[in-house]
Amino acid sequence: MTDTIAPTQSSRTFRAILHPHRSLPQSGFLILMGFICFVSLATGIAFYMMGAWPVLGFYGLDVLAIYVAFKINYRAGKAYELVELSPDLLKITQVHHSGRSRSFDFNPYWVKVMLNEWPDGSADLKLALHGKEFEIARFLNTDEKKDFAQALRNALTMARSAPTALA
Repeated sequence: MTDTIAPTQSSRTFRAILHPHRSLPQSGFLILMGFICFVSLATGIAFYMMGAWPVLGFYGLDVLAIYVAFKINYRAGKAYELVELSPDLLKITQVHHSGRSRSFDFNPYWVKVMLNEWPDGSADLKLALHGKEFEIARFLNTDEKKDFAQALRNALTMARSAPTALA
Protein backbone atom coordinates (compact mmCIF):
# COMPACT_ATOMS: atom_id res chain seq x y z
CA MET A 1 0.00 0.00 0.00
CA THR A 2 1.24 3.50 -0.76
CA ASP A 3 1.00 6.63 1.32
CA THR A 4 -2.45 7.15 -0.19
CA ILE A 5 -4.04 5.79 2.95
CA ALA A 6 -2.76 6.99 6.29
CA PRO A 7 -4.89 5.44 9.04
CA THR A 8 -4.19 6.19 12.67
CA GLN A 9 -5.88 4.33 15.46
CA SER A 10 -6.01 4.85 19.15
CA SER A 11 -8.29 3.02 21.53
CA ARG A 12 -11.26 5.17 20.55
CA THR A 13 -10.68 6.69 17.10
CA PHE A 14 -9.78 5.90 13.51
CA ARG A 15 -8.60 8.55 11.07
CA ALA A 16 -7.55 8.20 7.43
CA ILE A 17 -6.66 10.79 4.83
CA LEU A 18 -7.16 9.57 1.25
CA HIS A 19 -5.17 11.31 -1.49
CA PRO A 20 -5.14 10.67 -5.25
CA HIS A 21 -1.91 9.10 -6.47
CA ARG A 22 0.50 11.23 -8.52
CA SER A 23 3.44 9.23 -9.85
CA LEU A 24 5.50 12.13 -11.21
CA PRO A 25 6.98 14.48 -8.58
CA GLN A 26 7.54 18.17 -9.31
CA SER A 27 11.26 17.62 -10.05
CA GLY A 28 10.37 14.88 -12.55
CA PHE A 29 7.87 17.21 -14.18
CA LEU A 30 10.55 19.88 -14.65
CA ILE A 31 12.97 17.35 -16.17
CA LEU A 32 10.27 16.00 -18.50
CA MET A 33 9.21 19.49 -19.62
CA GLY A 34 12.87 20.42 -20.23
CA PHE A 35 13.32 17.33 -22.40
CA ILE A 36 10.08 18.00 -24.33
CA CYS A 37 11.10 21.64 -24.89
CA PHE A 38 14.57 20.61 -26.11
CA VAL A 39 13.25 17.98 -28.55
CA SER A 40 10.50 20.28 -29.82
CA LEU A 41 12.89 23.19 -30.31
CA ALA A 42 15.51 21.03 -32.07
CA THR A 43 13.03 19.46 -34.48
CA GLY A 44 11.21 22.75 -34.91
CA ILE A 45 14.47 24.47 -35.92
CA ALA A 46 15.20 21.62 -38.36
CA PHE A 47 11.81 22.16 -40.02
CA TYR A 48 12.39 25.93 -40.02
CA MET A 49 15.71 25.42 -41.82
CA MET A 50 13.91 23.31 -44.47
CA GLY A 51 11.47 26.15 -45.07
CA ALA A 52 8.53 24.74 -43.13
CA TRP A 53 8.58 27.56 -40.58
CA PRO A 54 4.93 27.12 -39.40
CA VAL A 55 5.86 23.74 -37.89
CA LEU A 56 7.92 25.55 -35.23
CA GLY A 57 4.73 27.23 -33.96
CA PHE A 58 2.86 23.95 -33.81
CA TYR A 59 5.65 22.41 -31.74
CA GLY A 60 5.29 25.35 -29.37
CA LEU A 61 1.55 24.70 -29.11
CA ASP A 62 2.25 21.03 -28.35
CA VAL A 63 4.59 21.98 -25.52
CA LEU A 64 2.01 24.41 -24.15
CA ALA A 65 -0.76 21.76 -24.34
CA ILE A 66 1.38 19.21 -22.45
CA TYR A 67 2.26 21.81 -19.79
CA VAL A 68 -1.40 22.80 -19.29
CA ALA A 69 -2.50 19.14 -19.09
CA PHE A 70 0.06 18.40 -16.37
CA LYS A 71 -0.90 21.52 -14.40
CA ILE A 72 -4.59 20.54 -14.50
CA ASN A 73 -3.66 17.03 -13.35
CA TYR A 74 -1.57 18.35 -10.44
CA ARG A 75 -4.35 20.73 -9.42
CA ALA A 76 -6.83 17.82 -9.31
CA GLY A 77 -4.33 15.98 -7.10
CA LYS A 78 -4.93 18.49 -4.30
CA ALA A 79 -8.32 16.88 -3.56
CA TYR A 80 -8.59 14.50 -0.62
CA GLU A 81 -11.03 12.75 1.69
CA LEU A 82 -10.81 12.69 5.47
CA VAL A 83 -12.43 9.74 7.26
CA GLU A 84 -12.82 10.10 11.04
CA LEU A 85 -14.44 7.49 13.23
CA SER A 86 -15.26 7.54 16.91
CA PRO A 87 -17.70 5.28 18.78
CA ASP A 88 -20.38 7.95 18.32
CA LEU A 89 -19.76 9.26 14.80
CA LEU A 90 -18.34 8.40 11.38
CA LYS A 91 -17.53 11.64 9.59
CA ILE A 92 -16.50 11.82 5.93
CA THR A 93 -15.11 15.13 4.68
CA GLN A 94 -14.52 15.47 0.94
CA VAL A 95 -12.25 18.37 0.01
CA HIS A 96 -12.29 19.54 -3.61
CA HIS A 97 -9.03 20.70 -5.22
CA SER A 98 -10.29 24.27 -4.97
CA GLY A 99 -10.58 23.98 -1.18
CA ARG A 100 -14.37 23.66 -1.12
CA SER A 101 -15.42 20.88 1.25
CA ARG A 102 -18.48 18.81 2.13
CA SER A 103 -18.94 16.78 5.30
CA PHE A 104 -21.25 13.86 5.90
CA ASP A 105 -22.01 12.30 9.28
CA PHE A 106 -23.02 8.68 9.78
CA ASN A 107 -24.01 6.64 12.80
CA PRO A 108 -21.29 3.96 13.09
CA TYR A 109 -23.78 1.43 14.49
CA TRP A 110 -25.94 1.49 11.36
CA VAL A 111 -23.54 2.21 8.52
CA LYS A 112 -22.41 -0.67 6.31
CA VAL A 113 -19.22 -0.70 4.19
CA MET A 114 -19.92 -2.10 0.71
CA LEU A 115 -17.25 -2.95 -1.84
CA ASN A 116 -18.72 -3.68 -5.28
CA GLU A 117 -16.27 -5.35 -7.65
CA TRP A 118 -17.01 -5.25 -11.39
CA PRO A 119 -16.01 -7.72 -14.13
CA ASP A 120 -13.61 -5.19 -15.68
CA GLY A 121 -11.51 -5.23 -12.48
CA SER A 122 -12.71 -1.91 -11.08
CA ALA A 123 -14.48 -1.49 -7.76
CA ASP A 124 -16.75 0.98 -5.98
CA LEU A 125 -16.48 1.60 -2.25
CA LYS A 126 -19.72 2.82 -0.68
CA LEU A 127 -21.23 3.44 2.70
CA ALA A 128 -24.85 2.30 3.00
CA LEU A 129 -27.26 3.66 5.56
CA HIS A 130 -31.06 3.45 5.63
CA GLY A 131 -31.30 2.30 2.00
CA LYS A 132 -29.07 5.08 0.66
CA GLU A 133 -25.54 4.69 -0.64
CA PHE A 134 -22.69 7.17 -0.46
CA GLU A 135 -19.54 6.60 -2.57
CA ILE A 136 -16.15 7.26 -1.01
CA ALA A 137 -12.52 6.85 -2.10
CA ARG A 138 -13.33 7.37 -5.80
CA PHE A 139 -9.76 8.17 -6.75
CA LEU A 140 -8.15 5.11 -5.11
CA ASN A 141 -7.28 2.11 -7.25
CA THR A 142 -9.03 -1.23 -6.74
CA ASP A 143 -6.41 -2.75 -4.43
CA GLU A 144 -6.32 0.38 -2.27
CA LYS A 145 -10.13 0.36 -2.07
CA LYS A 146 -10.09 -3.27 -0.91
CA ASP A 147 -7.46 -2.53 1.74
CA PHE A 148 -9.26 0.57 2.94
CA ALA A 149 -12.64 -1.19 3.04
CA GLN A 150 -11.16 -3.89 5.28
CA ALA A 151 -9.46 -1.33 7.54
CA LEU A 152 -12.71 0.66 7.85
CA ARG A 153 -14.74 -2.49 8.59
CA ASN A 154 -12.29 -3.44 11.34
CA ALA A 155 -12.40 0.07 12.79
CA LEU A 156 -16.22 0.06 12.72
CA THR A 157 -16.25 -3.27 14.56
CA MET A 158 -13.97 -1.84 17.23
CA ALA A 159 -16.00 1.39 17.48
CA ARG A 160 -19.24 -0.55 17.88
CA SER A 161 -17.80 -2.57 20.74
CA ALA A 162 -16.32 0.46 22.53
CA PRO A 163 -18.36 2.04 25.35
CA THR A 164 -20.02 5.26 24.28
CA ALA A 165 -20.03 8.54 26.15
CA LEU A 166 -23.62 7.85 27.27
CA ALA A 167 -22.79 4.48 28.84
